[in-house]
Amino acid sequence: MKTSFIENEKRWLGARGDGDGTRFRVWSPEAKTAEVVVLREGGKKDFHPMERDERGYFETRVPGVRAHDRYKFRMNGEGELPDPASRYQPEGPHGPSEVIETDFAWTDAKWKGHPLDQLVIYELHVGTFSPEGTFEGVRKRLKHFKELGVNAIEIMPVAQFAGKRNWGYDGVGLFATQNSYGDQEAAPLALKRLVNE
Repeated sequence: MKTSFIENEKRWLGARGDGDGTRFRVWSPEAKTAEVVVLREGGKKDFHPMERDERGYFETRVPGVRAHDRYKFRMNGEGELPDPASRYQPEGPHGPSEVIETDFAWTDAKWKGHPLDQLVIYELHVGTFSPEGTFEGVRKRLKHFKELGVNAIEIMPVAQFAGKRNWGYDGVGLFATQNSYGDQEAAPLALKRLVNE
């Protein structure tokens, strides 16, 4: 059965840029109410109620919230939790989630990949592969793989976990890119640069 674009639109979770604001969506079927808590400078917080549908999805649009703004969710008027579908946790799995920029100037459109029987795969752990322990540290060494005869790399772990080094078996933010893998730029952007190159 083919699913329409409209039906797929209802399946996203997390934070998505929407013109001059951001749309937020979270699934919490046991909750009666939900709010987006937008964190502002000086410790100020803006609370924005979310509308609940019959399946337990909460959604709202907050004007003025853009990339790099941080937020949490509050369920039933209690506590403040990171977004379980966050794309970036700059302070780790327990800190606030960050709205990230999703636009990227990809330049790899003509790349077709390699036939499976010709793949030479190198598995690496980003945190220990280079002195930097970052995606940029891996990107700087791509020439090294080519010289070895490697034509594909498997990077592990990618999803957010607690701490700076990990084997990846206990990731907690499965939609987020590990925060410690960024350098001067956010980890999701650094990952895109590595994949693109």
